Amino acid sequence: MQIYEELVARGLIAQTTDESEIRELVNSGKAVFYIGFDPTADSLHVGHFMALCLMKRLQMAGNKPVVLIGGGTGYIGDPSGRTDMRSMMTPEIIQHNCDCFKRQMERFIEFGDDKAIMVNNADWLLDLNYIELLREVGACFSVNNMLRAECYKQRMEKGLSFLEFNYMIMQSYDFYYLFKNYNCNMQFGGDDQWSNMLGGTELIRRKLGKDAYAMTITLLLNSEGKKMGKTASGAVWLDPNKTSPFEFYQYWRNVGDADVLKCIRMLTFLPVEEIDKMDAWEGSQLNTAQEILAYELTKLVHGEEEANKAQAQARALFSTNVDADSAPTVELSAADFADGKADILALLVGAELCASRSEARRAVEQGGVTVDGEKVTDFKMAFDVADLAEGKLIKRGKKNFKKVVVK
Repeated sequence: MQIYEELVARGLIAQTTDESEIRELVNSGKAVFYIGFDPTADSLHVGHFMALCLMKRLQMAGNKPVVLIGGGTGYIGDPSGRTDMRSMMTPEIIQHNCDCFKRQMERFIEFGDDKAIMVNNADWLLDLNYIELLREVGACFSVNNMLRAECYKQRMEKGLSFLEFNYMIMQSYDFYYLFKNYNCNMQFGGDDQWSNMLGGTELIRRKLGKDAYAMTITLLLNSEGKKMGKTASGAVWLDPNKTSPFEFYQYWRNVGDADVLKCIRMLTFLPVEEIDKMDAWEGSQLNTAQEILAYELTKLVHGEEEANKAQAQARALFSTNVDADSAPTVELSAADFADGKADILALLVGAELCASRSEARRAVEQGGVTVDGEKVTDFKMAFDVADLAEGKLIKRGKKNFKKVVVK
């Protein structure tokens, strides 16, 4: 199975502008393709996962990724999928976030000569002359067509700033610039980017002619990836300092039965033929599928050693004899506790097993908290800080526990 057919079999391709040309470029390893990432945070999250895996697959097949960091468009903010305007970021924050992205991407993409390259659209967007941009680029866009774009329509009722209205022009200019300067002949993006991507294709056709247009290809990623970035408790990050490998593993371990096989197909690098056999799995076999998904993705992001540790910790959740040595450890400072005493509520909050002292108190009163296997019945229970130097296993409910060390 060639790479384009594999992408289709994995459910990654939803729309194309010229499927026969795309298939030829991708299967022959001649695609120079870009995917853009706006640096709105200092870490990538699982919503970026599909794009990262896609770049890795295509590079393994001989194609060249161009990772576009939106250091310039980050000054504006993409209105796609938004109900309000993003906060404005300083140049220093944007640059810091760009640097963080590159370090994380290096786990997926091989950068170097004739391999993947990373570019920052701040390098060309920030130097644009406004009047020149209006004459050379703005003339190629119909305001009527732009207002029909889904990314703008959904914002019209609540208000769309002129700043954000320019985002489509900026993103389209990116593709135009990359085509001219880096021979980039293909772009990928999620379904909320479709209008922006078509704008880039149209700009190339208008500025460089039909022959150039024949070389520009737009693919649309299946929208499932956009649903993965957030959970009820917030974002799930790829940075281990923001989301630990154990928490990352648990996120995927808890994917619903209806989605687990779809996620394995889209996101893991297991052979398609092996995944096809899993399609008939049901009942307890789906628990195995969830373990496979969690392990494979944790290994991909955090490495095999961390994946093995996270799996051992997760399996301990279902054991009546939880091993403190395999539990995720949190270290607290003795200086944070007055009079050398650490009360159970403070420990639960410090270990992030509860969001607040009131929530911790309810957990104790409901009988859901144990320390080293002993149920806590008094929410006023306190420990000598010295007794916590070696750590105690604190468990809330059936699936949440930490080894808490105070030094």
